[in-house]
Amino acid sequence: MGAVSSPVMPSTDAHPDAVAPSHADGSIRGLTIGLGGALGRFARADGSWWTPLRVALAVCTITFSLGVLQKAPCMEAGWDRQNWRPFKAMCYSDIGYLYQERGFAEGNKPFLDTGNYPVLEYPVLTGAFMEVAAQITWLITGDPDGDFSAELKRETAGVFFMVNVVMLFGCALLLTGLTVATARGVASRPGGPRGQPWDGLYVAAAPVLALTSTINWDLFAVALTAAAMWAWARGWPVWFGILLGIGTAAKFYPFLLLGPLLILCLRGRRLGAWLAATLATAMSWLLINAPVYLLAKEQWLSFWRFNDERESDYGSIWYVLKLAEREVADVNDLSLMLFVGICVGIAMLGLMAPQRPRFAQLAFLTVAAFLLVNKVYSPQYVLWLLPLVALARPKLRDWLIWQACEVFYWMMVWMHLAGFLAPGQSDEPDKIYWFSVFLRLAGTVWLMVMVSRDILVPKHDPVRQRGVDDPGGGVLVRA
Repeated sequence: MGAVSSPVMPSTDAHPDAVAPSHADGSIRGLTIGLGGALGRFARADGSWWTPLRVALAVCTITFSLGVLQKAPCMEAGWDRQNWRPFKAMCYSDIGYLYQERGFAEGNKPFLDTGNYPVLEYPVLTGAFMEVAAQITWLITGDPDGDFSAELKRETAGVFFMVNVVMLFGCALLLTGLTVATARGVASRPGGPRGQPWDGLYVAAAPVLALTSTINWDLFAVALTAAAMWAWARGWPVWFGILLGIGTAAKFYPFLLLGPLLILCLRGRRLGAWLAATLATAMSWLLINAPVYLLAKEQWLSFWRFNDERESDYGSIWYVLKLAEREVADVNDLSLMLFVGICVGIAMLGLMAPQRPRFAQLAFLTVAAFLLVNKVYSPQYVLWLLPLVALARPKLRDWLIWQACEVFYWMMVWMHLAGFLAPGQSDEPDKIYWFSVFLRLAGTVWLMVMVSRDILVPKHDPVRQRGVDDPGGGVLVRA
């Protein structure tokens, strides 16, 4: 028998350096009071079938299922634009409506076919995702034999919605699993940093995952972005670029991650890895978009025109100013200038911090800055931040504050659209909706402040408090 060793936080994973959440986070430790307390010193769960990954996937399944049940009133009412129940019941989704209004119900292919309906205003890969769901819908419902009545469209729209639910559920599971893997640390080199796989629960258990996953198709792009960050954590810059390019072909925002990565690669003297990732991003995006661009250039441009010509819209500070009769004329230019200015500040923070920031930290700050000043904030955009928050600031208190702000905004936007927030019969605006927008912004700013403090004072970083550098750092580890 040797000398008695110092106390060690118990392992809860197959990796001996993965610590229990009740030891890693004081807020979680407080919640264990009355439930037996924090995990004991000698407790181990290495042999348990319930690994962090399986727990996270199970929690994700429950969360997503609750979200589908929340959409039940809309499925029962049918996808009818004349019915205001989706706003009153807060169960609105674009999926059933766009099936009827963008040619899918007639069997037309996005971008390549046209008709008496608007061109699909989505990126190419999201259009392909919708087309796959439409083809599966037709296999289930059968050929309508030219019957394109409004009643039949609404009926098949319900099937289309459920097909998308199944496909998006797969995206949710993929997102959760990849976040667990990236949080754990999967650096390919021996001795790479090992983080905390339980951080994936910040994705799996998020109320916004239930409430917003089936509003639109953003979860598809979010899962692809998580896959790219996982590839970077593995030390695979080219695969990171390929996956990021695929994600950008589904939604524009993943492209933003190249900015913070440039700062980190400059600081870590890994510019070659960034160049390889950037080239791979551009090539994969071009290969996906080129066929549609060559065959239907005008239809391909519809996404870019739509976003350029779109006025300030729901959820943005610019929309509140418009409601308050203080509309900004050049919102495109002003929002771009503000975003560039914040990005310059993020770059200075990344270059001047006492220790190289973690990739997830700068990525979160960049995407959050974009959402702060963008001219529209659809409720499902919160999904963009979900895995980034789990990796950048895995702290229960701050996560709960942010989630509360987002859920309150999610409630108020539907009440605003339903006209429930207007004060009586007066012509006064529903300022509680304005408040919800500011509260949402405040929740995001709060997280940005916390993450910035972690960068400036690394001892406050919940990940580095566990004695690791950057589980998702990839080639930047020990750079």
